[in-house]
Amino acid sequence: MSARAYYRSDMLPRSTLMMAAGVVLFAFAAAATVRVAHIPAAASPTATRAAMHVAPVTSRDLRFLDRADGAVVIQDARTGAVASVIRPGEKTGFIRGVMRGLARERHQRGLGAATPFNLTLWRDGELSLTDLATGRSIELTAFGTTNRATFAALLGPEKTA
Repeated sequence: MSARAYYRSDMLPRSTLMMAAGVVLFAFAAAATVRVAHIPAAASPTATRAAMHVAPVTSRDLRFLDRADGAVVIQDARTGAVASVIRPGEKTGFIRGVMRGLARERHQRGLGAATPFNLTLWRDGELSLTDLATGRSIELTAFGTTNRATFAALLGPEKTA
């Protein structure tokens, strides 16, 4: 029996199968080209800043504490001063979302909430939040000016630029 005997006309059209095979072959060819040509992977913002010796303008170590009423208290880890309080229903869902993701990662690794997070404004204008417990860094500028501003305000009124 030939291969044609197993192909029925009510199955996928032959042109669709040929296009799918072409996409798969293109993906393999692209991957092989990158490997053979030794094209380096894109550098992370952290590595780029280190290579270019970009210095921080200011930074602050912060703790994010849940209150019984559903509020989140943001506390300066060095001084214990309250930097901000996010009450339930306030339009600061971005901070809650970012912190929820970081807290989940800590929980999965069996780490507690004692280690603070470092919020840093860099000389190149970028703003990053680094989990000092896991080493994970989030580039906050990538989420737009409004979301960036919610975190930049935690550095103090004169550091929000």
